[in-house]
Amino acid sequence: MDIRKDILWRVYLCFLCMILLGIFVLGRAFYIQRVEGAFWREMGDSLHLKYLPINAERGSIYSEDGNMLSTSVPVFDVFVDFGADGLREKGGKRFREHTDSLSLALAAHFSDKSAAEYKKELQLAYKNKERYYLLKRKISFEDYKAFREFPLVRMGRNKSGFIFDIRDKRINPYVLLANRTIGLSRKDSSKNVGLEKTYDSLLKGVTGQRLMRYSAGAYMPVEGAELDPVNGKDIITTLDTYIQDMAEHELMDMLVGNNSLHGTVIVMETATGKIKAIANLGKQPDGTYNEDFNYGIGKATEPGSVFKLVTLLSLLDDKYVTDSSIVDCEGGVKYFSGLRIKDSHLGAGKLTVKEAFLRSSNVAFAKMATQYYQDQPEKWVEHIDRFRLNKITGIDIVASSGKPTIKTPKSKSWGKTTIPYMAHGYEELITPLHMLMLYNAVANNGKMMRPYLVNAVRDYGVDIKTFYPETLVEKIASDDAILQAKSCLRAVVDSAHGTGHRILFDTAYSISGKTGTAVTALDNRGYNKGNKIYQASFIGFFPSEKPVYTMAVVIQNSKESRMIYGADVSGRVFKNISDHIYRRYLSKASLQKNITPDTTAYNYYGCRQDLHSIFSYLNIAATDAVASGYLRAFQFKNNAAGMYTPDQALTQATVTPDVKGMGLKDAVYLLENKGLRTVVTGKGRVVNQSIVAGTTFLKGQQILLMLN
Repeated sequence: MDIRKDILWRVYLCFLCMILLGIFVLGRAFYIQRVEGAFWREMGDSLHLKYLPINAERGSIYSEDGNMLSTSVPVFDVFVDFGADGLREKGGKRFREHTDSLSLALAAHFSDKSAAEYKKELQLAYKNKERYYLLKRKISFEDYKAFREFPLVRMGRNKSGFIFDIRDKRINPYVLLANRTIGLSRKDSSKNVGLEKTYDSLLKGVTGQRLMRYSAGAYMPVEGAELDPVNGKDIITTLDTYIQDMAEHELMDMLVGNNSLHGTVIVMETATGKIKAIANLGKQPDGTYNEDFNYGIGKATEPGSVFKLVTLLSLLDDKYVTDSSIVDCEGGVKYFSGLRIKDSHLGAGKLTVKEAFLRSSNVAFAKMATQYYQDQPEKWVEHIDRFRLNKITGIDIVASSGKPTIKTPKSKSWGKTTIPYMAHGYEELITPLHMLMLYNAVANNGKMMRPYLVNAVRDYGVDIKTFYPETLVEKIASDDAILQAKSCLRAVVDSAHGTGHRILFDTAYSISGKTGTAVTALDNRGYNKGNKIYQASFIGFFPSEKPVYTMAVVIQNSKESRMIYGADVSGRVFKNISDHIYRRYLSKASLQKNITPDTTAYNYYGCRQDLHSIFSYLNIAATDAVASGYLRAFQFKNNAAGMYTPDQALTQATVTPDVKGMGLKDAVYLLENKGLRTVVTGKGRVVNQSIVAGTTFLKGQQILLMLN
């Protein structure tokens, strides 16, 4: 045999085998891609499993009087699995039969698209076998209830392919009310502010987990593979919604009417340190006012004449002067190491210390502080330290830039004019809350309380942590010094020459306090003429004889403000708010108000044994018209209760009972014994249910309960 032919034959055979192998590979690839492609893609997707977090329901924030200040409401995203077996069986017969009616229902309820547009959208997604198609985003609970009754959707998830993803949306029911104090809850918790930030770890709860399968470019939940989250705790604040509302209303009126830049009002309960209201409003570029910064806690400024209480207390406590000692105001102008200090009202000569205080003489307090502390500045600083004006306030809220700046002899900027200027409210930076704490301590007979905003942390109605009043300084000064300081503060309003008399004297109750008008530099351009603007303050307490509330009002005016003085601006706001508080909480009429009996009838359902235990413990007369059975309907009226057999609908096997008004335990017991699967959102009693009461249901059907 020819060797050459033999070699060529073998080469040709190899080439032929390679060609056949290539054709086979190409054919197989084509078959896998075109014929089996959908199967293998689905198989590949099913292997992409991942645990994704389920956010817990964030706790709510309440006022002390029980009003909700911040809460989470459920919103629903609606997805459709167009690859669901129940939707595609029998060639998609179920989908085709209900597409028209579903499109009509969607168009009628949401009114954002026509029925034809909805039908086209649904048919296209069905054709493309979308596995997690987003149909609606952020619908309300009412929309969700309506959605569940739409054609096709009401057949359940397996047959319709509809998936509802529940999540929370944070809202403030009172909108602006204490908005900066309550704070904001954002997706990135590091950007939260206020109580939402301070108590974020308690409010947010513990995140759960859900097993998700990646399919067709989106994650779909794997049913039954979930680790439930632990809902967040509720925060009960010290705020009073009535006082807060009045504070914001009066502050807004003054800011708008006087064209001021920003302002703050803080109301404190004298005996405890509870913050009953804190309003913060700043002017926006468009001329409106909003809660843009916590000026009361986070902004330290030169306080002006309200700081004279520090000087007065120090001098009285060291017994250098009494309120009847004489000081020469030298006509209202005096130079200290070449720098002039003058009074706003010139001409005063020799006055008592009390008269100098009620007239707010800058010269008098600069002279006395220089005379007694210039050679012993450490003693001056010791008083400031005891008054805690150089420390953070300790309030339970995160606020930026709230640290005070107090000079000491070791400070580089300390000089011969430091003490005289500090004595009447300059060369120190202090927040309004710091000054409020000092005035409150005087009102409280020398006891300085820690200001606080939270009464309790609550979990499902049970207080798991309670906060109590805390004393920071048992005695800031001697009893005699406190008594004389109180007398001086009252004279500011009561005396005809007092700076607060004209605005604050005409009340049905007594007010003690101090006005302050501090010159501040416009845009940090110095105190030259034309750059000056004024910060108006009034800090005080009422009623003077037995103080119940202490309040600070600090307002930064603008160059266009028609009023600039502390009494005219902040004093007016103080009086208007204190009038509201007095009428509601402190007047004899309000304290001696006759409470009429409550004759309203309250109707509830509950477990018979539980009801008997409750009524027995509360010593409430109760009659039970039935001898046996688990459940009772009862009516409570005029401090007595009558129990009877509930409606027949509650006990019929396939009829959905009306569980609104029930506690969660009883509602779940009743529904799940009937064969329904319960899903719960919220806390408290049931206020709504996804399946209408009185309608029939299928065993294993899911029912959503919304609690209040």
